[in-house]
Amino acid sequence: MAHNHNGRLITALDIGSSKVCALIALAPEEGGELQVLGTGQRESKGVRRGYIADMERTEAAIREAVEQAERIARTNIEDVYVSFSAGGLVSTLASVEVDLGGHRIEQRDIDDLLAAGRGSIDPEGRMVLHAQPTLYTLDGLKGTKTPLGLHADRLGVDIHVVAAEASPVRNVDLCVRSAHLEVKSIVASPIATGMACLSDEERELGVALVEMGAGVTNVSLFAGGMLVGLHSIAMGANDITDNIASAFGMRRFDAERIKTFYGSATTSPRDNHDMIDIAPVGGDADGADVGRMTRAQLIAIIRQQLEHWMNEVATTLKALGFTGPVGRQVVLTGGGAELKGMADYAQGLLGRSVRIGRPRGLAGLPEAHSGPAFATLAGLVQYAASAPVDLRQIDPSLITVHRPTAAGVVQRMMAAFRKAY
Repeated sequence: MAHNHNGRLITALDIGSSKVCALIALAPEEGGELQVLGTGQRESKGVRRGYIADMERTEAAIREAVEQAERIARTNIEDVYVSFSAGGLVSTLASVEVDLGGHRIEQRDIDDLLAAGRGSIDPEGRMVLHAQPTLYTLDGLKGTKTPLGLHADRLGVDIHVVAAEASPVRNVDLCVRSAHLEVKSIVASPIATGMACLSDEERELGVALVEMGAGVTNVSLFAGGMLVGLHSIAMGANDITDNIASAFGMRRFDAERIKTFYGSATTSPRDNHDMIDIAPVGGDADGADVGRMTRAQLIAIIRQQLEHWMNEVATTLKALGFTGPVGRQVVLTGGGAELKGMADYAQGLLGRSVRIGRPRGLAGLPEAHSGPAFATLAGLVQYAASAPVDLRQIDPSLITVHRPTAAGVVQRMMAAFRKAY
């Protein structure tokens, strides 16, 4: 039986390489904390490295996860906010400026400026997920958030554009609609995740967010309160699971279980004495062929892949220009960040302060969904509740942008925001 709720219902859907999860929350009409009403989760068998590989399986997982959340929330939903985390995400700035002649800025001037800004987005090759005005410029001075009522000869605005390869986004959209759900918006996962686990001050001063997913890792930089650069790495926690399964000749299901319960990124003297039972792929059902390994052997395999993974992250951070005084804080999130000792290991290898990012700002979030693996899911709800201004046309497939050069663009954007604050 559906309940009547005093507020706006928001449903988030996170489609990942290991799981598909849904969350229904209530945004009170008079403001206040978002209230979780129901959650659902299913294993993801149709997604590889963030891309839809099997539409039928993905559609089934979406439908089942949403139905589970609906049963718990005792309500029915029709539309969802969906995450997108596959490779190919890019972030850039589009800037536009108009002459005002020194008169007082009215809402009509801002509307005309934003209309001109929409036209400044270069329509070649990629699909825009976000086109959001950030800071306004008054006579060349950056950093104004609300120019209404001020005087200026020239008024400008920087528009934050996040884009992705068109075909993978359309596949996500098709899968969700095939499950009889309307897509309210497809949100880049770094933007959603950043809202869930980064503080306002971190986003202003500069921070790196590393989403350690099952099949893909997104490394994104925030400065001046916004996302200023990102890069995807085709590597994730599933690679560690595969290495364990291959090294010890076991099923992936058993390798994932052993990694979860016994795995660690750090070592201890006891590891050589702790024994773990393993069942080989072709073992007998009665357990006669069960073997044993030490925890030290397991951790050695984990750390071998983890070192390669973190070196890729370090290389990416350097390429994005995350160096010097502004490159001190790193936040790890995603399922890969749940590995025991992950923050300490990453801090030692990256040489920066590292913490684990967990979702916050949602009342009633179940304990099982309060870890870093569910940060994107929580962030989707917060993104929807914030109702950000977006300059995209009604049909987002009509707007595309060029791929920018990575390091140069990021460094220019970070420099601009450091001057503004």
